[in-house]
Amino acid sequence: MEKVKLRIVGLSYSQTQSGAYALVLGEEKGKRRLPIIIGGFEAQAIAIELEKMSPSRPLTHDLFKNFADLYEININEIIIYDLVEGIFFAKLICEQNGKEVELDSRTSDAIALAVRFNSPIYTYEFVLKTAGIVLEDDNYEEETEDSEEIVIEEEAEEVLTIAELTTQLNEALELEDYETASKIRDEIKKREAQ
Repeated sequence: MEKVKLRIVGLSYSQTQSGAYALVLGEEKGKRRLPIIIGGFEAQAIAIELEKMSPSRPLTHDLFKNFADLYEININEIIIYDLVEGIFFAKLICEQNGKEVELDSRTSDAIALAVRFNSPIYTYEFVLKTAGIVLEDDNYEEETEDSEEIVIEEEAEEVLTIAELTTQLNEALELEDYETASKIRDEIKKREAQ
């Protein structure tokens, strides 16, 4: 089966599922988009890496990357290989000492790792035909690499803001500053309701 290369187009709060985010992948050379609903933790992990932020303690995906680097394991690519009852299936194509191994993964985790390893993201044509959407914008122009960066920054900004607020909320709770925590919580709820 021929693979179709994807790139991250955007990440935003899901209007349909509370506490979830929509990760939008796009064909590298085309108009089709593949929206995937992911959890808040995975959205935060992806947004933090896209924005090149450094959390004070490693997130789970950072720990995995550090472990893999220590044992000279690389993720060559990820493939979103199937869609069953609305659930995407992905695998990591890993390599160590010239030996290639495939590992099953949740799609959101695979993408969070792909951004850390700078690994390409692929899917198959039938997955795009099944779950992809086509941009019907009359003003559509082939996007350049520069425009992709702008889209990522603009789209990820909303998620990052919520992620930053969540981090501040957790810090306030650790310091037992409940007044500040309640204000931050209210601001998060207000933004999520928009």
